[in-house]
Amino acid sequence: MRTGQVLCLGTHGFHEMQYTDWGDPASERVVLCVHGLTRNCRDFDFLAQALAGECRVVCPDIAGRGKSDWLNRKEDYGYPQYMADVTALIARVTASPAMPADFLTRRCGSRSIYWVGTSMGGMLGMLLAASPKSPIRKLVVNDVGPLIPKASLERIATYVGKDPRFQTFEELETYVRKVSAPFGPLTDAQWHHLTLHGARQYEDDRWGMCYDPDIALPFRKGPPQDIDLWNYWDSITCPALVLRGAESDLLLRETAEQMQQRGPHARLVEFAGVGHAPMLMAEDQIKVVKDFLLAG
Repeated sequence: MRTGQVLCLGTHGFHEMQYTDWGDPASERVVLCVHGLTRNCRDFDFLAQALAGECRVVCPDIAGRGKSDWLNRKEDYGYPQYMADVTALIARVTASPAMPADFLTRRCGSRSIYWVGTSMGGMLGMLLAASPKSPIRKLVVNDVGPLIPKASLERIATYVGKDPRFQTFEELETYVRKVSAPFGPLTDAQWHHLTLHGARQYEDDRWGMCYDPDIALPFRKGPPQDIDLWNYWDSITCPALVLRGAESDLLLRETAEQMQQRGPHARLVEFAGVGHAPMLMAEDQIKVVKDFLLAG
């Protein structure tokens, strides 16, 4: 595993986005893995290790999360900024020392850009894949869809943006296991991994989460409402795979079934005993993603 950073520009200045980088940098398959709302790039370590022998796998910390910069103007936390940032990342990871003016268009055309997105990362993937001349050739949407019910947003609002502090790392892990119980039956080692890479230790030795609480600003603007992105889904033409936790409250089963019938007519795979969202750490989950990305 390597690490890198890319300089991104927003309406109120520059910020750095950090990422992990796995596999052969010259691989013709470039997989971008983008995490959920309060998560970070290390969620994909298990999947990246499984793909690294046959793909280059790049996993960013979206602004305000993990090791990436926090934005100075909190109103900038939103999909327009995130889309601009990952576009800069695509340019970075497809670049070479000699770069003609039309490099990005031609280079992405000659390499396969695959997207794996969990929750927020899946929404970003849908928005980008629906855009004209999108470089995304395959799309994996993990437990999110074009219709997000307000009830699930209300649940998320109960914890996102909070800034709890804990005296010990063990107390933090207990908290992570509680709020993230819908992730499903993870091993002790996997829970430790998620907690360790999602943790931040403060100068007073207490422990907290490594994301800016102000990423929750959109949740504070008013009562949650259903989010409808069907017009974007219907514009996607690349092959798509939809993953769903069988107990998910964010991607309802009827929505997932409609995703099979509309837009890219995605393949749907459900995982029993999991809510929002499958963490792509279990062997069966990894296999489904790997088989889809490497097919053909």
